[in-house]
Amino acid sequence: MKILASLLIGFLTLTGAAKKEDTPNNNQRLYVSNYENVLGTSLAFKFTSSSEQEAAKAEDAAMAEIDRLSSIFSAYEPNSEFSRWMKKDLNQPVKVSKELFEMLALFEQWKTRTGGALDAAAAVAGNLWSDAAKKHQLPSQTSLNVAVSAMKQAHYTLDPVAQTATRLTNAPLVMNTFAKSYIINRAAEAALSASKISAVVVNIGGDLVVKGDVTDLVNVTNPKASAENDAPIAHLLIRDKAVATSGNYRRGVQIGKHWYSHIIDPRTAKPVEGIISATVVASDATTAGALATAFNVLSVRESQALAAAFPGTEYLIVTSKGTVVESEGWKKLLDPTVNEEKAVEQPVLAGAEKPWDAKFELDINLELNAIAGNGHRPFAAIWVEDANKAVVRNLALWYNKTKWIPDLRNWYRINGESFKADKNNFASVTGATRSPGKYTIKWDGKNDKGAYVPQGKYTIIIETAKEHGTDEILRQEMEFKKSAKKVNVTGNVEISNVSFDFHKK
Repeated sequence: MKILASLLIGFLTLTGAAKKEDTPNNNQRLYVSNYENVLGTSLAFKFTSSSEQEAAKAEDAAMAEIDRLSSIFSAYEPNSEFSRWMKKDLNQPVKVSKELFEMLALFEQWKTRTGGALDAAAAVAGNLWSDAAKKHQLPSQTSLNVAVSAMKQAHYTLDPVAQTATRLTNAPLVMNTFAKSYIINRAAEAALSASKISAVVVNIGGDLVVKGDVTDLVNVTNPKASAENDAPIAHLLIRDKAVATSGNYRRGVQIGKHWYSHIIDPRTAKPVEGIISATVVASDATTAGALATAFNVLSVRESQALAAAFPGTEYLIVTSKGTVVESEGWKKLLDPTVNEEKAVEQPVLAGAEKPWDAKFELDINLELNAIAGNGHRPFAAIWVEDANKAVVRNLALWYNKTKWIPDLRNWYRINGESFKADKNNFASVTGATRSPGKYTIKWDGKNDKGAYVPQGKYTIIIETAKEHGTDEILRQEMEFKKSAKKVNVTGNVEISNVSFDFHKK
């Protein structure tokens, strides 16, 4: 069954009032749909239309285009066009599709533009570090030198007249840097051309494109606080632009006590370290995606020089030392209605209780089960109750159509009367690509009014539901004092591998 959200929402984090988007003209409404396990990550659509039927057409067209292009570019599907081309003999010209030719050409162009910072053969070093992580041993300098030499080579040649691609080496190649951006743009165009919608937002794993008559609110994930309900580092207003974020804070390998980024500098064969996040706003998705990745590899000065070659491009770079570097026009993209300064209320104590230690926080990590034939995310509510079963904090509400919210029976029984559907609570999110179905929600020990609660016993509740389907509830009681603790829970039909990690920040 297709689940298409009307008016609101995907993942609504309840950390404060959200900000306003453009109000659609006439009888235009916002329709939203969310998926997991698409191109190895999550997918969100937002359509502005006067008709749910037209929004459904747009969604079908966009999904069909994503599936079509994935069957061309995927390095993980053995029958994709790219995988078949990689199996061809060396020095043999192969006629390829227009799309694959364009993708290969993009890599060649950007390898030159970035002085080798972007390279389809970065997988050579990526595989080296993956193997090192399995062995719990750093790669030798000799193996790094060999990898650099292998990546520097020309790996294929392109004949634009015959539209052929000829492999020259056996180096592993991966199209990830450009494939996702390319697909995002094409999916948005397919949605607009196949239906009577006035605007579309396609967001795959935190990289997104906004097209049509809408200004979308886009929250930029803070790389040092990347849970779903953490406050963003910036609130952007985006119209007819693309946004991409690349960073090292969600994917990588652990070797010994050190975390190494999944982003490799092909010039050294080493994981990048100086930059932890780069967000780029550009005229098109491929430029935004390429620059965001390149900015993680290049020095800040090199990135600034490269960005100057693309007029109208704005960026936000966060270094490993915490320095924030903004382009000259970045502030013009910020939502002027947002006031980041928030008053912190005093703890509410009834007697001799000690207040929550502000140095501690709770991480709730959960993973969605992949259910065959249903890629849509379930509805979910996460909240905290005290020892008297009174709600002290609503952490997150996750749903599509508002009419199905009563399916979250336990949450709705408590909060239904006060709940009001308001599309202003919805915003797109750009951040480093996450693994599909994995989410983190934090509780900082504050109640819904922003005051710290007393130390003591509380119950964290996670309720999940599918329309006309399951209603699962998971309860975990924990005592919060000045001592770290972690609890792992098996999960249920909708979610698995749930952990509650109480720790110092």
